[in-house]
Amino acid sequence: MPDDIRVLVVEDERLTAEAHAAYVGRVSGFEVAGVAHTGAEAVRRLRDARRPDGSIAGIDLILLDVNLPDTTGIELCRSLRAAGIEIDVIAVTAVRDAAVVRSAVALGIVQYLIKPFAFAAFAEKLNAYRDYRSRVGRAEVTDQQEVDASFAALRTTSGADLPKGLTRETLDRVRTAVRDAPAGGVSAAELAGRLDLSRVTARRYLEHLADTGAVERANRYGTPGRPEVEYRRR
Repeated sequence: MPDDIRVLVVEDERLTAEAHAAYVGRVSGFEVAGVAHTGAEAVRRLRDARRPDGSIAGIDLILLDVNLPDTTGIELCRSLRAAGIEIDVIAVTAVRDAAVVRSAVALGIVQYLIKPFAFAAFAEKLNAYRDYRSRVGRAEVTDQQEVDASFAALRTTSGADLPKGLTRETLDRVRTAVRDAPAGGVSAAELAGRLDLSRVTARRYLEHLADTGAVERANRYGTPGRPEVEYRRR
């Protein structure tokens, strides 16, 4: 299994910071690298961990509040980019201002999660980021299809957009099961057995992930009769 993605939580409200850190610990493949309550503290942590090549030791991702007591998350990102510190950022904020969102996009912030939110929404964003990171980290040279698929991995579906009868919590479990499939893919029957779902329900979730580009379908040969459909992480 790949190493966990190490997350620096930057949030001035201590109870909220603790809640976000606890959420990180609940998402498979992530761990908390630290918590900073001000922009200055976050910059200090990143500079102390900076390697000669500009990468950051021990921190892979920042969960960044936009409103900080000594700066804004947008200004913090600008200062990091100006200093040559390239690290992925997910904005976690109550700010809904369109100008702030545009600035976030311009600075390369990979996800924007609006408070308040439930754990399922938080996990969905992190899972999408993990899938994106996995794709772009596999090769240094890629083609248009792979680039499109990498960006598609960052797109998540809100609970309101799910087909009737599907839940975000179960969808997250299905995504994790596909990602962790030892043979690289899983069939509806195998997924049903692992997650204690009916085969029909398992197939509905897998088909939804395939239709939204999160997984891909493939034919599995080697058994008599028609080939079985398996679903693989993109």
